[in-house]
Amino acid sequence: MPISRKARTVLREMEMGAYEIDTYVTLLGGGRMTAMEVSKEAKVPYSKIYEVLNSLKDKGWIESTFARPFKYYPTSPLEAVALARLKLEDRCKSWEQAAIEELQPLYEKRELVERPDVIILHGQKAVLSKLEEILKKAAKEVMIAAPEFVRGLITSSEFPLNVLENAVEIRLMVAGKAEDWLFLKGFSKIDELRVRDNMFGGGVIADSKEAMLFLGEEQPNLVIWSNHLGLVRFAREYFQFLWDTSAAV
Repeated sequence: MPISRKARTVLREMEMGAYEIDTYVTLLGGGRMTAMEVSKEAKVPYSKIYEVLNSLKDKGWIESTFARPFKYYPTSPLEAVALARLKLEDRCKSWEQAAIEELQPLYEKRELVERPDVIILHGQKAVLSKLEEILKKAAKEVMIAAPEFVRGLITSSEFPLNVLENAVEIRLMVAGKAEDWLFLKGFSKIDELRVRDNMFGGGVIADSKEAMLFLGEEQPNLVIWSNHLGLVRFAREYFQFLWDTSAAV
């Protein structure tokens, strides 16, 4: 039962070996088969067939009967791919956890000497990427000041608030009419929401360690990131001043 080169390539990318691919495709065409039958039809050496079958079972691509002689049959490709995706997501989470908990502190320690205090960001992709990096590291508090010209960014599905842990306090201050921002009150991650008539520029401050600043009047003419303690402290104090003179929503 032949399959296309594209399908075979996809299965290889999903960490299936040549024998595993041939075995699974054989079972798709033959239904329930014994190990001996699979070995003959798939042209897999009998000395290897049980290793191949057990590997496919572990990966969720096949099942077997409980009574001897054991017969093997394929699971739905939809189910197998869904299971593979879940396993990959779990692996990605473990990679991310190891990188953040152990490797990121080493990187940041080195970066204190090597990285610049200020970076100018160009383009929405670069802004969102840096913003996600900042928010992932936030452990206690995130302050967001959103002038009218960043409304689209703040409300877009690409704005990475979902990477924040539940323990992080989020204070969001927006500019314009309160009724235009009321929908944000239903967003569970926002702890406090305030509004003011206008705001020259805005930004995001995380744990009083990093700041991303949006400067402009009708559009963000300049977006900068900084971990300079003096600049971040000034940004936080200015945010607090604006916050104290804003109205709760």
